[in-house]
Amino acid sequence: MAEVKLFRTWSSPFALRIVWALKLKDVQYDTIFEDLSNKSPLLLQYNPVHKKVPVLVHNGKSVAESLVILEYIEETWKQNPLLSEDPHERAAARFWAKFGDEKVLPSIWEAFNSEGKEQEEGIVKAKENLKYLEEELKGKKFFGGEHIGFADIALGLLAEYENVFEEVASMKVIAEDEFPLLSEWKRTFADAPIIKENWPPRDKLVTKFQALREANLLKKGT
Repeated sequence: MAEVKLFRTWSSPFALRIVWALKLKDVQYDTIFEDLSNKSPLLLQYNPVHKKVPVLVHNGKSVAESLVILEYIEETWKQNPLLSEDPHERAAARFWAKFGDEKVLPSIWEAFNSEGKEQEEGIVKAKENLKYLEEELKGKKFFGGEHIGFADIALGLLAEYENVFEEVASMKVIAEDEFPLLSEWKRTFADAPIIKENWPPRDKLVTKFQALREANLLKKGT
């Protein structure tokens, strides 16, 4: 039987992508929780370039970076496919996953780590990016159609972490009246059994991101 290990932290939303994909494909794996303030020799061995989580190790060979790992999982375990057989649909899923990482998530993170007028401007920027996701969801239950797919997993952290950011920073980014389809997608995705069962504890996330935001704001002020 293949040996599969996942190096992660309890709170990393990028590692959660890998948890969801492996669970959806019913792949058995072992979890190694890392303390990023004291990285293990194994993590440094398996990801010497970025020295970050997540890292997937399959039969002794490592794969790093969450979207790359998702591709690897999809190619290695064919059951319960995350990507369509249609080339255009596959390309679209990869595009939206990349758009999330390069545009959507950074703009929300920027707003989260700011205050006052700067935060207001950050929210406007984030909403401009989110409008494209709202448009993409027209006529769909998930970005992948009727089932959770590659783009849903890539964007899935919006379904919980964005709520945490809103609570911690007292900001509203994905409002029901502005983004009805995205709001409904968030609820549907978050409530899917495999997704719901693997969210980190909400109170711990709030505490963690409160401390992170305070530290980041302090850095900005110095």
